[in-house]
Amino acid sequence: MNLSPFELPSLNPLRLCRQLVVALVALVVVGGATRVMEAGLACPDWPLCYGSLLPSRQMNLQVFLEWFHRLDAFFVGIGLVLLLVSSILNRRDNPRWLPWLSGLALLLVAAQGALGALTVTQLLRFDIVTAHLATALLLVALLSAIAQLLRPPVAGPRPRGAFLLSAVAGSLVFGQCVAGGLMATQWASGRCLRVAEGCAWLSAHRSLATPAASCCALLAILLLAFPCPPFARRLGVAAGALAACQVVLGVLTLKLSLSEPLVTVAHQLLAALLVATLPAAALALRPSTSVEFSRG
Repeated sequence: MNLSPFELPSLNPLRLCRQLVVALVALVVVGGATRVMEAGLACPDWPLCYGSLLPSRQMNLQVFLEWFHRLDAFFVGIGLVLLLVSSILNRRDNPRWLPWLSGLALLLVAAQGALGALTVTQLLRFDIVTAHLATALLLVALLSAIAQLLRPPVAGPRPRGAFLLSAVAGSLVFGQCVAGGLMATQWASGRCLRVAEGCAWLSAHRSLATPAASCCALLAILLLAFPCPPFARRLGVAAGALAACQVVLGVLTLKLSLSEPLVTVAHQLLAALLVATLPAAALALRPSTSVEFSRG
């Protein structure tokens, strides 16, 4: 096989996007664990940690969480650079939109890094920390969407309204996650349970839980009741199951008065998985007449 020196034939964009989704979900979860363990300032400087790439002398659980969070973000950035470069150099073999969406993802991860730096230099200011979380979740959704768009299109019937329902569910889940971030970064749930302060943030987070979970449940029921592509059905049912577990974990988190970090982190993990699942489900359910995309 004769290869141009500017081609990267071994880089599979679909596989890379899937790996990046996993890395981004891990990034969100480790970031949540960092907050729960009050380790956001465990590394007092940025981008190094105690002036070192590997602060072995200062290493403990809190330092490790913050250090690993930054390491994961670094590898996500490298992966997105590879995705963009490959999509440009091999544009004849890729959809025309891939370089644009890859570039958008790279801009988002750059913003994510800048917000990460500000969380340290601004001493965990709640609005910056929440923006940091929101940007990470946008990246999860975008990379999941790119991965779904790169899958071969599947013909077949789609239940009427399923695409719109999954898109609405995804928007509601994202909004609930941001509300949860605002609540968490101000420790509002703990203050509300202990001294009845900051309860408005907890109420906002809980008020979005019912419509978000209901949409996910309706999506799962709709896809089980009517013909649709098997992969879309699996995604929809997974979204319904994740939403149900998320509600249970949310109630359990409050029942335990936030005393069990593993339960709180599991709650954040399921939220990130939902943010990854619903955009993929929406695109898997898009009308079959729109699944073809031009290639360069």
